[in-house]
Amino acid sequence: MRDRRKKRLGLTGRVGIGSAVRCMVLCSFLILWGCSVKQLALNKAADTLAEGGTAYASDDDPDLIRGAAPFSLKLMDSILVEVPQHRGLLTSAASGYTGYTYAFIQQDAEMLEETDVTAAGAARARAKVLYTRAYRYAVAGLDVAHPGLSKRMEQDPRVAVSVTTRDDVPLLYWNAASLGALIGLSKDDPELVARVPIVEASIDRALLLNESYDAGAIHTFLITYEMVRRYREGDPEASARAHFQRAVQLSEGYQAAPYVALAEAVCIAQQNRTEFEQLLHQALAIDVDKRPQWRLANVVMQRRAHWLLTRTDQLFADSRRPLEPTISAWLF
Repeated sequence: MRDRRKKRLGLTGRVGIGSAVRCMVLCSFLILWGCSVKQLALNKAADTLAEGGTAYASDDDPDLIRGAAPFSLKLMDSILVEVPQHRGLLTSAASGYTGYTYAFIQQDAEMLEETDVTAAGAARARAKVLYTRAYRYAVAGLDVAHPGLSKRMEQDPRVAVSVTTRDDVPLLYWNAASLGALIGLSKDDPELVARVPIVEASIDRALLLNESYDAGAIHTFLITYEMVRRYREGDPEASARAHFQRAVQLSEGYQAAPYVALAEAVCIAQQNRTEFEQLLHQALAIDVDKRPQWRLANVVMQRRAHWLLTRTDQLFADSRRPLEPTISAWLF
């Protein structure tokens, strides 16, 4: 009688344990389902951010993007905390931070140099911090596909990058761009300068795997870089000009960046004022509406072209201080 009553009330050991197990299974399912939904949402958000950027790239108001971009960059930071191995988002973060820093921080520093040395120094210091963040994202992206690659690159960069494939080209490019920019602002830091071989190995491998990446971005990078490459063969100016021709060909002449890069990297070094002015006027003549996907980059580079033209007398005066090729258009 007592046992039957216990069964009716669900108090027997067998029935009680079964109920507890079912409850635990249900709770576990709900918890896991909740985690799964969260993960799906994070992955979807990461995918969206990684595929985004079109609205920014086609904008014609750099000042508007200057104010809006930090929100997107911080959103990427936040999501990458949750999904740290999302290669698409790591690539977007590396490119986003590099482009933002060049367009809105480093250029400010250069333009302030003659009027406010303190502000220029502060801007350069901030640029170094942001380029470092971009570089870390690029390295993390490479490590996702090739675990331990970043450590091997510290030892023998060219051998290390030999395992990379065409799919890795965007990360190789932004790895070289962010680290190259950082080194350019940190020439008094021996530890960073010692990483120059990583820049060269990354960009040379990217060129080998897909020389037409992003309508000639690698060639635009190399217009500047050939003039400062440590270990080079042949005439650096000839190499830079060859990359210029290929960059213009791949972009069909609709990008201002190659013209600005050649003017800064080669014409100043060779003191060719006539060609310098000609190239910058060619950059300014580009109709930014012909290729909406490059509108923002073209507007930014045309602003730089205007600024460089205002400094022509200083850059080509006989008594001017020698000017090294600077980090330029290939960053944006």
